[in-house]
Amino acid sequence: MFASVGAFAQGDAVSKFFSKYQNDETFSQVTISSKMFSMLVDMEVDDPEDQEVINAISKLKGLRILAKEETRDGRLLYKEALSLIPAKEYEELMSVRDDDKDMKFFVKETSPGKISELVMVAGGNDEFMVLSLFGEIDLKQIGKIGSKMDIDGLDNLHKLDDDKKKKPTSGDHE
Repeated sequence: MFASVGAFAQGDAVSKFFSKYQNDETFSQVTISSKMFSMLVDMEVDDPEDQEVINAISKLKGLRILAKEETRDGRLLYKEALSLIPAKEYEELMSVRDDDKDMKFFVKETSPGKISELVMVAGGNDEFMVLSLFGEIDLKQIGKIGSKMDIDGLDNLHKLDDDKKKKPTSGDHE
């Protein structure tokens, strides 16, 4: 039990937000511990792509989702959650605007290329969601996990790899 509590302490960016709203019954809440991820790793799969997803899952320590649907304060919650993400520790990866919904993805790197936490904040006119995924994170694989598990927003992460290939680096000149 203490190991799972320690793992969730890593998700600093949204811990205050989760603490504030975790007992509010108007929110849906999902928490997946490292134990659950380790149980998923034991599944037998035939498809090599599914095996890649299982391998990526084995490196995750936890997932927390807090969501509110059919709400009037989705935009306010979105702004509140964004205000709690420390800019010194988290880098914005991507933002998406889709109809009336905004989504932002942030990562916390322990060293260059080593992502320890992914945070997604999404808010619209009548909905809100914040997601914190932590452990050893491979963004390309997380996009596949999001698609397989039907986690809204995470499936957008496959676009990041394509975007990085298209962007010139700071040393490139035209």
